[in-house]
Amino acid sequence: MSASGPHPVFIITHEFYPKRGGIATFTEEVAQAGAACGHQIEVWAQQAAPHEEKPWSFTMRRLPLPGTHNLICRLKLILWLVRERRRLRYATVYLPEPGPMLALMMILPLKAFRPKRIVLTFHGSEILRFHADPVTRWLTRRLIRHAFRISTLTHFTKNLLNDRFPEADAKTFLTPGALRADFAADPPETATGSNDKVVVLTVGRLHPRKGQLLALHALQSLPPEMAGRVEYWIAGSTSKSTYENALREAAAQPGLTVRFLGNLSDAELDRVYARADIFALTSIDFGHSVEGFGLVYLEASAHGLPVVAHRVGGVAEAVVDGETGFLVAPHHPPALTEAFRKLIADPALRRRLGANGRAWARRTTWGRAAELLFHPGDELPDLVATE
Repeated sequence: MSASGPHPVFIITHEFYPKRGGIATFTEEVAQAGAACGHQIEVWAQQAAPHEEKPWSFTMRRLPLPGTHNLICRLKLILWLVRERRRLRYATVYLPEPGPMLALMMILPLKAFRPKRIVLTFHGSEILRFHADPVTRWLTRRLIRHAFRISTLTHFTKNLLNDRFPEADAKTFLTPGALRADFAADPPETATGSNDKVVVLTVGRLHPRKGQLLALHALQSLPPEMAGRVEYWIAGSTSKSTYENALREAAAQPGLTVRFLGNLSDAELDRVYARADIFALTSIDFGHSVEGFGLVYLEASAHGLPVVAHRVGGVAEAVVDGETGFLVAPHHPPALTEAFRKLIADPALRRRLGANGRAWARRTTWGRAAELLFHPGDELPDLVATE
């Protein structure tokens, strides 16, 4: 390939299907949207079993890597970057998450291994982690200086990035999150609930930052007659059992029915959303981990569910307080319980907020994000809005 030829886009990630989560969804959707826009997309992702693949609309290359962020995995990825340096030299290399960023940082001083264009997306927590370590902070500054373009999903993350790494300011723009491309255009208009219960649903990995325990305690604090009409459904799993054990121990207390659903496929999740009445994800800041956005809030809104969440990180850019749900100050249990009480007691309010959420969730598309990320010119398209 010569410098005058076409410039393909290589998306390098450790967070990709069949892994689940916001970053994996974001990366998959951007790859598919980029291919639909006519870009020559090739994804390098962590290893997966043959039965876990999909019929992709772009070139998929599975690397023999587990997809962790540890040093061994980074060194293996560096070997691949060095081996494929001639293909990358005149390409756009897009790094949508921290694992590959950490790998590229190590070889960036060697010009022969440096891609023509480096595009980055920051989600939130990695900014704090990169900045906390002096060596990684210096490496991140150098990576940002060499980056062609940088995106974030929210103003919150953009401000956080520019505060910790001011050299990113002139290169940073927004690529707002959107619904999955295969999301049903018309969510089922079926009766919700189970056995005349009001179903409160949480979807997310079981982790203290996701706040499932806080939502559980808030629901258990409802008046007994109201708590008896509620079921709390928790979808998601964890690789560490400590937090799940704490959740299950709390759930065993009498007065509130709690169901642990485990990991669910997208089709299974759609059916669970259709049976729920309220969505709750009460994330909190936890160490160097923050909620930069939360695609799951959009998904819940698109299913017509009012949302209860904490006003932290970029959540206020996914949930409109009083319009698509309620935002509550974190670590204020009575206010959280009151938000649940209002929605449980008022079906008409649930329907109104849910209807608003359906329209809100469809306000942007992945095609817009792909155009911004992979636009070949030095100037961003006119449709960019960074403020």
